[in-house]
Amino acid sequence: PALCLAAVSCCFQHWPPSGGDYASGIWGDPMGIALVWCLALILIKWITSKRRGAISYDSSDQTALYIRMLGDVRVRSRAGFETERRGSHPYIDFRIFHSNSEIEVSVSARNVRRLLSFQRYLRSSRFFRGITVPNSSNILDDDYNGQAKCMLEKVGNWNFDIFLFDRLTNGNSLVSLTFHLFNLHGLIEHFQLDTMKLRRFLVMVQEDYHSQNPYHNAVHAADVTQAMHCYLKEPKLSKSLTPWDVLLSLIAAATHDLDHPGVNQPFLIKTNHYLATLYKNTSVLENHHWRSAVGLLRESGLFAHMSLENRQLMESQIGDLILATDISQQNEYLSMFRSHLDRGDLCLENANHRHFILQMALKCADICNPCRTWELSKQWSEKVTEEFFHQGKYCDIEKKYHLGVSPLCDRQTETIANIQIGFMTYLVEPLFGEWARFSNTRLSQTMLGHLGLNKASWKGVQREQAGSSDDVDPTFEEMDSDILPQEPRLS
Repeated sequence: PALCLAAVSCCFQHWPPSGGDYASGIWGDPMGIALVWCLALILIKWITSKRRGAISYDSSDQTALYIRMLGDVRVRSRAGFETERRGSHPYIDFRIFHSNSEIEVSVSARNVRRLLSFQRYLRSSRFFRGITVPNSSNILDDDYNGQAKCMLEKVGNWNFDIFLFDRLTNGNSLVSLTFHLFNLHGLIEHFQLDTMKLRRFLVMVQEDYHSQNPYHNAVHAADVTQAMHCYLKEPKLSKSLTPWDVLLSLIAAATHDLDHPGVNQPFLIKTNHYLATLYKNTSVLENHHWRSAVGLLRESGLFAHMSLENRQLMESQIGDLILATDISQQNEYLSMFRSHLDRGDLCLENANHRHFILQMALKCADICNPCRTWELSKQWSEKVTEEFFHQGKYCDIEKKYHLGVSPLCDRQTETIANIQIGFMTYLVEPLFGEWARFSNTRLSQTMLGHLGLNKASWKGVQREQAGSSDDVDPTFEEMDSDILPQEPRLS
C-alpha cells in the first residue's frame, strides 16, 4: 500500500499544468494511465477494508467464507452467493458439521419423501442448496429471549399463551417448545440424541407446516404439544409412562398435522385428490401427516443409532397416535374409552392400555381449544373458522360439478358462534367428559369449567346475532350421524 501511494503521488506530481502537453510523459501513454488507475484502485480497496474493519478470505474454492465484521455472515455455496436480509440469522450449511456418513439418506427413503410431499422436497432442497427460506428467523434481543425463557419455565400451566410465546420466539414456537420439552423430560440424555440432529428435525417439521393456513399451522402444532405435556404430567400417567411413551407422544403431537393443505378430507375425496386415491379415502390427511413425519425422521437421521426394529416400531406407534386424531373415527375411540371406564379394566402397567390412553390424550390435545381460557379459545375459534371459510371459496367448484358444498365452509350461512356451539356439543363435551372420568384432577375440572363458560359466551353471541338462544348448528349431525351428544359422566 505504501508503494502504491508513492507511485500514485509521483504520477499526479507530474500532471501537466494548464496548457501543457498532455500527449507527453506518463499521461500520454495508455499503459501508463492504466497502471496509475490500477494502483489507485488497489489503494482505495485497502483503505476501505481497513476502515470497515473487514476480514476477507478469497479462494477459488466455491465454499469460501466471507466474514464481514460490520455486516452479515454469509456462505457461498455452489448455488451462488446468497445475500441474507439484514438482521436475519445467517444461513448455516449444516453439511459442514457432519461427515458424509452422517448425512447419507437411502435412495428409497428419499424417493418416498419426494412422493409424499412435493412442498417438503422443494423446501428441503432449497435449504440444503443454501437458498434463503422466506420468513427466516430474525435475531431477537435479550428482552424477547428472556421473556420466552420465563414462559418455558411455566410450560406446564394450562393457561400458557402460545400466541405470545410464538411472538417472543419470532415464529419459532414449535421448535423452541418441543426442544425444551425433550430436554425437560430427559429424552435427549436417555435416548442419546444428537442435539444438532434434533434441532434440525424440529426445524424441518416447523417448516413443513403451511404458515398461510390460519389454523392448521406450526402454532397449532405447538399448542397441541404443550397440551400433551400437561396431560403427561397428570398423576395417573406420570407415574406409569416410560421414556419411550413420552418420546412417542411428543413427536406425534408435534407432527400430527404435518403438511396440512388447509382443506378437509371430504374436499380431497370429492375432488379426486391424489392423496385421497393413495390412501383409499380413509383417514387421508392423518395418513399423510404420519407418512410425512416418518419421512422427516428418516431424513434427519435422529434415531439412526437405534436398531432397525426399534425404528420401525417407533414409526408404527407414532402412526397409531396420529391416526387416532381422525375426527371421523371419534365415535369408535370414544365408545372403546367409555367401555373401558365402565368396566374399570384399564391397567397402565399394560403397554397396550398405555398406548390407547396416549391416543385419547392426543385426541383431547388436538381439540382442546374450547377448554382454554376465553381469550385463547376465542382466537382459535376465529382462526379455524377463517380456514373453513377460506375453503369455502372452492364452493363454486363444488356447486359447478354438483359435489355438494363442504360443511361449515359457507360464509353466507355459517357463523363462528353456530360452528363453535355445535363443535362443543357434539365433539368436545363427550370426549372431555370421559377424560374427566379417567383423570378426575384439577386440570380436567378446569378444562370442563372453561368449556362451559366458553359455550355460554358463544351462546350469548349467538343470541345477539340471531335473537334466539335455541339455535344449534345441525351441520355436525350431518358430518357423522353416529357422533351424537351424550351427557358426560363425571363419576
